[in-house]
Amino acid sequence: MAHTTTPLANKVVWITGASSGIGEALAYALAARGARLILSARRAERLAEVAARCKGVGASVDILPLDLADGSSLAASVREASAAYGIIDILVNNAGISQRAEAIDTAPDVVRTIIETNLIGPVILTAEVARRMRERGSGLIVVVSSLVGKVGSPLRSAYAASKHALHGYFDSLRMELAGRGVGVLLVVPGFVRTEISLAALEATGQPHGRMDPGQRDGMSPEAAAERILRAIAAGKEEISVGFDARARLAVILRSLAPRLLARIMAKARVV
Repeated sequence: MAHTTTPLANKVVWITGASSGIGEALAYALAARGARLILSARRAERLAEVAARCKGVGASVDILPLDLADGSSLAASVREASAAYGIIDILVNNAGISQRAEAIDTAPDVVRTIIETNLIGPVILTAEVARRMRERGSGLIVVVSSLVGKVGSPLRSAYAASKHALHGYFDSLRMELAGRGVGVLLVVPGFVRTEISLAALEATGQPHGRMDPGQRDGMSPEAAAERILRAIAAGKEEISVGFDARARLAVILRSLAPRLLARIMAKARVV
């Protein structure tokens, strides 16, 4: 049964990338708290399965298949999402795609797909939704970035570029929306047990198809989702999830000893 006494009860939450990983776990956690959900991803069949589980605890759920790389369709998607309940209280930009290929070998179309999915699509979506939130004077934008948005890594150049850019965009957006009732929360996952490495694109666009050890041994998506919901309740502006000692050290070295970090990363076994 939904926990209708929680602060998230009856809030309308739109989650992209809701068919697996952190997005799926957030859908279940929010459903249990009585939120009204709009679930988006490219995989309509998988979305239907997630929606059925959410409805099983009494949640109200709408499904909106979405391809963030198709920028021309996103304004219409925002109108459709807004019409579902008449409002969007929280937008969770969670969808994304990673990379497993050396920069100079990666086809331009693959780079474009990664940048459009991880950066351009969320920016278009966010601007449309945040405009409505600003007019209403309330709302929250959540964006799921990556440790690679703070520390570059071999085989992930386009992915790192997209995630670094997310930090710049959403930090700036937060400043612009300050005092207007609209918050921005940046979530920085380190090692979380998701399918991101399986679906990562190799040089010519084929899926990587292998689970990285870091993902396999990382924090569960359910634990990550609970941390995100606690951060929302606390009004946080940025949190990290799934950071182990390696991730924390990398962030420290990036600020204090970037040349040392570069040497370490160049010699590291990265898959």
